[in-house]
Amino acid sequence: MTPILRAIKNRRSVREFTAREVSEQQLQQILEAGRWAPSGLNNQPWRFVVVKEKDLLEKVARHTRYPRILREANVIIAVFLDTDEMYDRTKDVQAIGACIQNMLLTIHEMGLGACWLGEILNQRAQVEKLLDVPKSFELMAVLAIGYPQLKERKSSRKPINDLVYKVFTH
Repeated sequence: MTPILRAIKNRRSVREFTAREVSEQQLQQILEAGRWAPSGLNNQPWRFVVVKEKDLLEKVARHTRYPRILREANVIIAVFLDTDEMYDRTKDVQAIGACIQNMLLTIHEMGLGACWLGEILNQRAQVEKLLDVPKSFELMAVLAIGYPQLKERKSSRKPINDLVYKVFTH
């Protein structure tokens, strides 16, 4: 198994964090991983807002059904689509997904943990206002990041034959 496939299979969402601080160097590497995601026409439509300040973290946490995850995180990264940079909505939203996956795999490889919160999009407008972003920024997700509490995390997947609809061969 390749190292990247091993990372993909072993990465899990982490919802419980220790108080240990994520370093500035680690944070820069996470952002760098996101920056290098593929995007159509190389338009790089992602924008990031990094929140370490506990008061602001608490305010953001009030806009999700899972506030504990954000409160326990050492840092959060709000990931936005800059609609001013957009050329095709579907492709650009897919690029944001690739950006987030790059960050999640990097976080995992560093021994950190993260949870991709999408439910917070139900209060997207309030979060955008709270984080004081330009009107062209559309919230796509929030990543809660920190050192994981030690516990077993399991996951399963459907069999590949349940997922492959057709295979065309010569």
